[in-house]
Amino acid sequence: MKEFQHSFSGIVERMLSSPSPIRQIMKMAERANIINMGLNPDDVISFGGGWVNHRAPEGFRESYLEIVSDVEKFHRSGAYSATLGELSLRETVCKMEEELFGMKGLGPENVIIGMGSTQLTHDLLLTLANPGDAIYMLDPTYANYPGQIQFALREAKVIYQPVIDLESWSWMPSVDEAVESMVELMRRYKPKVAILPSPDNPTSQIPPEGFVKAALETLSEWGGYLLLDFAYKTQYFGDSYPDYFSFSPADHPNMVAIHSNSKWCRGLGRRLGWVEASEEVISAMERTQQCTILCPDSLHQLAMREYLERALEDGSLREYIDRVRGDYESAAKVTVDEIRKRLGFPHFIPQGGLYTCMNVGMDADRFVEEVLRSTGVLFIPGRGFGETLKEAVRISYGPLVDSKEKITEGFERVESYLKRSGRI
Repeated sequence: MKEFQHSFSGIVERMLSSPSPIRQIMKMAERANIINMGLNPDDVISFGGGWVNHRAPEGFRESYLEIVSDVEKFHRSGAYSATLGELSLRETVCKMEEELFGMKGLGPENVIIGMGSTQLTHDLLLTLANPGDAIYMLDPTYANYPGQIQFALREAKVIYQPVIDLESWSWMPSVDEAVESMVELMRRYKPKVAILPSPDNPTSQIPPEGFVKAALETLSEWGGYLLLDFAYKTQYFGDSYPDYFSFSPADHPNMVAIHSNSKWCRGLGRRLGWVEASEEVISAMERTQQCTILCPDSLHQLAMREYLERALEDGSLREYIDRVRGDYESAAKVTVDEIRKRLGFPHFIPQGGLYTCMNVGMDADRFVEEVLRSTGVLFIPGRGFGETLKEAVRISYGPLVDSKEKITEGFERVESYLKRSGRI
């Protein structure tokens, strides 16, 4: 019998021959890889994980217990929900946005529930753009976007705008110049979609209000959409939120906001997210979701709605969000203080989120492997997030938010090694 030869779609064949940066990042931190390098995985301090590590609200956990302990509720949680998501949850999401961010004019007709921001982003690309359209992004930006764009739109042309000044190691040092460059790029290529995370991954910087408003205005000239990825919205460290954190689709019909349960309540594996957009976009997304996921998870929707209704009423939601945000701001401060004190490398001051980026002054892939082998400390090479970070590493303090002593120990090890090797 002739040996069977596997063959896959062209897009998958290309992906297999060119592994995604996200997969490479995850592979580097795998236990087997650490052991193969001659290291004890239990001794490794990882700044590689792009996840939060705080506890979910206890009331949220209790809402799951109530459902699985009640025969009828558990039975209902196994039913299909509407493709848009349960109406009662969409109404509660609107109340949450008003309570936390002061958003006015958001109604359930402006919300669709999905199975996390990755699925929702994919479906938005399918809904809003065609293969071959131009897509605008920053350099650097979230490493999973390019692969998502290739899968959803195949021959889309990705337009990158560098936003790091490599001489001063600053992010958008001149907003006016950044806006001018953005408008020029957009008018030249007329992207159908622009994607901006805020706070940003990997830099934890916040796109300025003037930049976001100019992007919305420019894209509207040819019917383009601005996708704001708000995965880290509740981890913003400033005293007052940027105006666009509360923009309503009623006032900005070409703005689409992507939200996730992954970060605010540590629901990384309990896949649930939602999109806020105009009624027209939500209606179009409904048709797309009918063909991709059919409907979002009913159990997670029911648990989230029951928790949020109680937490909004008794004020515990805001208390929880504020406490968690403070914990990550504290971890960010420890991280940048250690970089400044022990290494002196240029770095960003996080404005939110889980990360900073540090310029190591050499090929970051080589630096990461060398430091990991010599110290048992893992950073993530920056090249996967954009060419501007090829000599930088991403540092995540998210998994260490409750183990800040590990942050200090990690930088102590790196400092000791770099001093021994005459690098600092």
